[in-house]
Amino acid sequence: MLRKRKTGDQGPPGSPAWMTTYGDMMTLLLVFFVFLYSFSVLDVGRFQGFISALQARLGVLEGGMTILDNANISKGSLGQNFNPDTANFRKVMGHVSQYIEEEGYSNNVIMEINERGLVISLTGQILYDLGKAEIKPGGKIILNRIAESIQDLPNNIVVEGHTDNWPINNEEFPSNWELSTTRATNVIKYFIETHQLPPARLSAAGYSEYRPVYSNDTEENRSKNRRVEVVVLRQ
Repeated sequence: MLRKRKTGDQGPPGSPAWMTTYGDMMTLLLVFFVFLYSFSVLDVGRFQGFISALQARLGVLEGGMTILDNANISKGSLGQNFNPDTANFRKVMGHVSQYIEEEGYSNNVIMEINERGLVISLTGQILYDLGKAEIKPGGKIILNRIAESIQDLPNNIVVEGHTDNWPINNEEFPSNWELSTTRATNVIKYFIETHQLPPARLSAAGYSEYRPVYSNDTEENRSKNRRVEVVVLRQ
């Protein structure tokens, strides 16, 4: 037999009203401690990059002591991805480009930045007469401009000589190996003797005909393969 519910009977009593407030407070405390934990795990590298970028943007803390022991910040860099090599290479390219455009050497001097570093390629007969290794007066002028642009850089420098595939055989140069190596070595000697570039930073290499940039099927292509490359290596 069903018992008839009395009027006003609302069932078993619920939780006290203060429990709702208590539950909200516990939830807020949990969120608060989660935030504290997340703030305690700091990516130092990203933080330093942020400080460095902020410094450059605001133009403060330039030189002298900084709040972080970070080489990029001390030098006034542009953040953690700042590459001083690339910035220096572009500065050299701008300095040399101005001269070669004024002198009309744009077709004989090619510059590029690649994974090795800054490559300044002097092609054709801008440095040497055909089959010779003595630097021409006009070639010394462009070498002067290059040396002035790179002498303050700390990077190592390699000078590489290349020839076309025409054979050579005389008392001075038995083959293109000797010709390409002598041409590179003469540039090194000029940098040292005329501009006092540190010899420990310099090296020479000769590749004969075996690293052409064009096929040796025309005189124009052969003149481009006959080149000396000054390579400012990345640190």
